[in-house]
Amino acid sequence: MSMMSQQEFFELADRYLRDEMVKEERSSFESFCAENPSFSAQLTQHREFVNNLKATQARVDFKQQLAQVAKGYHKSHHQAQVIPMKQTKIVSLWAKLKASSLVAAAVAVVAVFSTLWISGYYKNIDKANTDYSALKRDMNNVKKDVNEHNAALKNINNKSTKANEASASQFGATGFMVSNNGYVVTNYHVVSGADSIYLQNNKGESYKAQVIHSDAANDLAILLIEDASFKKGKALPYTFKTGASDLGEDIYTIGFPRDEAVYGQGYLSSATGYAGDTIAYQISIPVNPGNSGGPVMDTKGNVIGIISGKQRGIDGAAFAIKTKSILKALDEIPADSLQGQVKLNKKNMLSGLSRTEQIKRIQDYIYMVKVY
Repeated sequence: MSMMSQQEFFELADRYLRDEMVKEERSSFESFCAENPSFSAQLTQHREFVNNLKATQARVDFKQQLAQVAKGYHKSHHQAQVIPMKQTKIVSLWAKLKASSLVAAAVAVVAVFSTLWISGYYKNIDKANTDYSALKRDMNNVKKDVNEHNAALKNINNKSTKANEASASQFGATGFMVSNNGYVVTNYHVVSGADSIYLQNNKGESYKAQVIHSDAANDLAILLIEDASFKKGKALPYTFKTGASDLGEDIYTIGFPRDEAVYGQGYLSSATGYAGDTIAYQISIPVNPGNSGGPVMDTKGNVIGIISGKQRGIDGAAFAIKTKSILKALDEIPADSLQGQVKLNKKNMLSGLSRTEQIKRIQDYIYMVKVY
């Protein structure tokens, strides 16, 4: 699905919200929104707008029902006092009322859309096109560092093509393990449309991976390392927090906006994400293209979310999808796609450690995602 005009998008959005799309068309529309975060934000705002209209209409319908009940009661109570009217007068009166009703309806529609225009609803939708930025890195615009070049030379001696693949990658981002037997989570917008995917650890080792489950609506993708050279490691040192985190909590992340891991710290600044999205947090951490898919950790070593994007023009306004959505995506992996059980760690081995010690223990489980 290629880029489209605003009118075309809202026509499709209306059909999507009315559940009028066939399965293939619905999947294509969800993929388009996931690949274009600004349109995804518009869909969220449009859904809220439609829900508000439905709620308003429901209140109007309820009032009309009450009026009809009251009218029926008064009619039966005073039936003996009602003076019959000529049919011609009744028809004439209904014609006048019908015309008045149509005028009132037209005025109501104009009033609604005038209010939306005055309140800036449509301006906000246009603004959403440029406000939100996904954080995958365009590798074609990044010079490779010396370490990658040296890794390529070593792999040539081993007759491996992995380094050659790495040097030709199109996009880069971050992912982290959810189970030590090769399951990794990243953002859907990172791997959407990929021909192949490689994961590179902090030692420069690359492993081929495949997407085994996509959640376009929540911008999540679950990867499985399928490389024969990959060996199952120790149990993950971190756990996944299922409850809500508090405003002001100290948090940090590790990601790959460069070809080396970069640490960033900050705090949780809002319980909701972009445009009031309830599946995400707003966090105050400096992030850049390549940080998408990085874990957001609290001070006790719990994963509370995954970096997904930021708001342009506002310093420190980044967004992270809450852990709850990650766990939901893991539960939705088709059984025939699994190669071994996804085992979430229940024992946190980071609590009580200094920040530097926590970082040392988790960096082996965080990968640079390279997409071709």
